Amino acid sequence: MLTQNAIIFSMWQALFIIVCLFSSTLYAQDYPVKGFDISHHQGNIQWKKISPKQYQFVYIKATEGTDYQDPKFQENWLNAKEKGFHVGAYHFYRLCSNGKTQANNFIKTVPNQISNLPPVIDIEYDSKCISTYTKEQLNQEIKTIYQSLEKHYGKKPIIYTSARFYNLFLSSTFSFASLWIRHYQTTPPILEKQHSWFFWQYTKQGHIDGIDGDVDINVYAASKDIWDNYLHYLEKQQ
Repeated sequence: MLTQNAIIFSMWQALFIIVCLFSSTLYAQDYPVKGFDISHHQGNIQWKKISPKQYQFVYIKATEGTDYQDPKFQENWLNAKEKGFHVGAYHFYRLCSNGKTQANNFIKTVPNQISNLPPVIDIEYDSKCISTYTKEQLNQEIKTIYQSLEKHYGKKPIIYTSARFYNLFLSSTFSFASLWIRHYQTTPPILEKQHSWFFWQYTKQGHIDGIDGDVDINVYAASKDIWDNYLHYLEKQQ
């Protein structure tokens, strides 16, 4: 028998998909919920110049591979939280390394707080590593980090990738996952089996007052009301 939380989540998912279908022709600027993602490459950020009313969420690079921690993570994490953003952390997944060790790197770096957005696994094509595992083995390693992060944080991770990588390598195993798609076009990405996207990174050349240089800008697929309901749901998960 489904638990009450499972029923609520299923209803929320169904509503989310319906809204996504109606919004599939919108341009990036038309989506009401926007956010940005950062790492040490953005240098020293002047957080007082950035408003949570303009950008509702921010994702911060925490780790990469099995042993790398972003040198700006702790500073950015604390400043973004203090400023009032909805904050999440992401891990840059190395295709050459195993999923469990990479999960441990992230878990020891990112605090488990109720207010956190779900962890993100950033998966990108790497010609040097793509042949390390078979497609089936690669999916199993990614599944390992996915399940490890879900168990530790009590929230289903989001997978960041390109539409092409998802369609070629991940669609059969991760058809259930929430996706953050890198797609530098004016209209939304198209995924196999009509899978809806959750976040869409539509530019890597955005400009935000308080951040020197280019920055990635993203949008959420649905309305502000559904976003607020989603945040409320996350708080109930733990």
